[in-house]
Amino acid sequence: MLKLKSRISRCKLAIWLVSSLFLQTYGLDVSRPNILLIMADDLGYGDLGCFGNDTIRTPNIDQLAKEGVRLTQHIATASLCTPSRAAFLTGRYPIRSGLASRTESRVFSRIGCSGGLPTNETTFAKLLQQQGYTTGLIGKWHQGMNCESHNDHCYHPLNHGFDFFYGIPFTLVNDCQAGKIRELRASLQATYWFYTQMVALLVFTLLLGKMTGLFSVKWKIIVFVTLSGILFFISWFANYGFSRYWNCFMMRDHVITEQPIKLENAASRILKESVSFIERNKQGPFLLFVSFLHVHTPCFTTKLFRGKSRHGLYGDNVEEMDWMVGKILAAIDKEGMRNNTFTYFTSDHGGFLEAREGNVQLGGWNGIYKGGKGMGGWEGGIRVPGIVRWPGMVAANTVLDEPISLMDIYPTVAHLAGASMPQDRVIDGRNQIALLRGAVQHSEHEFMFHYCGLYLHAVRWYQKESGALWKAHYVTPTFDPDAAGACYEKRLCHCFGEMVTHHNPPLLFDLSNDPSEANPLSPASEPLFNTVVSHIERAVAQHRRTLTPVPEQLDVNNIIWKPWLQPCCGTFPFCWCDDKSNSDPIII
Repeated sequence: MLKLKSRISRCKLAIWLVSSLFLQTYGLDVSRPNILLIMADDLGYGDLGCFGNDTIRTPNIDQLAKEGVRLTQHIATASLCTPSRAAFLTGRYPIRSGLASRTESRVFSRIGCSGGLPTNETTFAKLLQQQGYTTGLIGKWHQGMNCESHNDHCYHPLNHGFDFFYGIPFTLVNDCQAGKIRELRASLQATYWFYTQMVALLVFTLLLGKMTGLFSVKWKIIVFVTLSGILFFISWFANYGFSRYWNCFMMRDHVITEQPIKLENAASRILKESVSFIERNKQGPFLLFVSFLHVHTPCFTTKLFRGKSRHGLYGDNVEEMDWMVGKILAAIDKEGMRNNTFTYFTSDHGGFLEAREGNVQLGGWNGIYKGGKGMGGWEGGIRVPGIVRWPGMVAANTVLDEPISLMDIYPTVAHLAGASMPQDRVIDGRNQIALLRGAVQHSEHEFMFHYCGLYLHAVRWYQKESGALWKAHYVTPTFDPDAAGACYEKRLCHCFGEMVTHHNPPLLFDLSNDPSEANPLSPASEPLFNTVVSHIERAVAQHRRTLTPVPEQLDVNNIIWKPWLQPCCGTFPFCWCDDKSNSDPIII
């Protein structure tokens, strides 16, 4: 009897081992690895050596690609920061969370506004936090801050599932660096001047009516309008004079540590905090989202890398970012976590073609792809580098040429952590573990919808059976890469009005044979033209039936500056503080 029980126990053990091996082989297990997500800002598809650049040195990212899978059809959900990152965090198109705009402002352009990633959205950080993961965000947020007061922090990363935050709640703008032409001032000057004149005219009219008796006016009304005008003038002055102090600061969790930010050692601090987080949580499991400030303008670069590249300040910035990636990966290796860490590298959208200083190009290179940051559905704005490394689980030095979205990281890491998908909302991302591991041959994505704000600009259709990849553009931005076109005049392309061209029938491209979108098809040149367009239009109609109205986080009311929402370290409006502990030299 004892021998029989012993045999049964050994049999059960063998079955368990075989089952475990089978599950691991086909990616069906929940292994709870550490999750390291690295996102660059404004990095172009063609800026890395592993994606075809032979003039900028990126040895660390190139090595990461050799050790993992390189994603060649990796698609951002939007061509600008705020909506793209919202989709990345939630696995949902930005239009579902209210982060798709109908106005020219498609991102949060100041920190003292009331819009943000809604608190009823469930980020992947919140899912993993619920599974016992320690979660951290280091770097850029750009998803809003306050709702009703200067310190309610309703949209703060710690309210969206992160246990630790160190970085900037806003984004980098030229205003953050002394001596640069101020972006916020340039974009707001005409609007503020118009409303200032309107307020002055109203006060003058009320006073005239009171003094002449032409119409009855109470002094209280005049006083109220005058005070409102003064407050408006303060806001006008603040956006021009205090922008660097009010919008450019560093936080640790809920505390402002440095206002304004010192860009000369920001890279050092972000690197230091990333390495420290890894060391503190080496027992795992952890989720670390390193959201680089690089390579967004202004391209702040430390002395160690300044002037080292062949592409000026931008190239220096890319090479410094690559060095930072190398240091973070070295910290993973030092703690013996390489084989148990799912590592992912990407960019939030394509390179910024209009970023210039005089005649000097400051933005990235998008390779063979047309367009760039802010340009609706053109490939250059939404096709981004993507790399996944997971030693022993994902084959090294492989290339995956299947449509994958930034939204896919949401269900993918949730699966790895053993978390269930929210059942009360549409999740547009797809779990790509089986595809990454070669267990299936094709991506689950058949259609991808490319929005510019609230406006659907383009749709891609992947025919898995034939391998055909079609893309229809209903709207395209007015952009001439060889001349100072409309986008250059406005600094960034818009989604509607005189700055776009509507196409009926849509511009249709076969991306399999024309990835540069250089040769639009026609019914005469493509026998399947009408069939493809009709199929895409049915998919659009079906997609729109899944949309429900939500509050617009980027409407005028939510993006205007509200003094009572302005975070401040010190006495408002003179916000200033300096954390002396952040003056450490760069980690070598």
